[in-house]
Amino acid sequence: MTRHINRRTLLKGSALTLAATPFAGAAGAAVVPGQDDFDYEVTRSEADWRAELDENEFEILRMGGTEEPKSSPLWNETRAGTYACKGCNLPVYSSHWKVEVDKGWAFFRQSAPNSLLMNIDWPADSGEDPIFARFTTIEAHCRRCGSHMGHILIVENECLHCINGASLVFTAETT
Repeated sequence: MTRHINRRTLLKGSALTLAATPFAGAAGAAVVPGQDDFDYEVTRSEADWRAELDENEFEILRMGGTEEPKSSPLWNETRAGTYACKGCNLPVYSSHWKVEVDKGWAFFRQSAPNSLLMNIDWPADSGEDPIFARFTTIEAHCRRCGSHMGHILIVENECLHCINGASLVFTAETT
């Protein structure tokens, strides 16, 4: 059975979503890398990850956290180059796909083919209760090491990858 949503229902749902947004808290990954059933090509112990990443990077890449807006210099990087996963150096984004959005994170229209995996990111403490389904987001993480990259969101009427700068390593093109 197909359920049709009329304009009034859509507006009510939008109003509820906007009203609940301040209470949603910071976005974070529901699936912590290494604690799911996927076999990643690059695996390390927690101790090895902690030795390789600083505390903030570990919280973002391995625990699914979100960096503070404008805390990474990559949010407004404009040089031509490649963005790779900080956890395993897999090329994930090209500067050609970067979009300037003054929100404080790096935004891209697309990723390199076969570089990311997606997951449903449920609101914290929702227990995946279907009543919270309208508040889910799409988490993006590295397909090689499972590191949390960010989320795929609708921003200014465009579907964009909203990516933590701490999850990336930028290499500028040489001229």
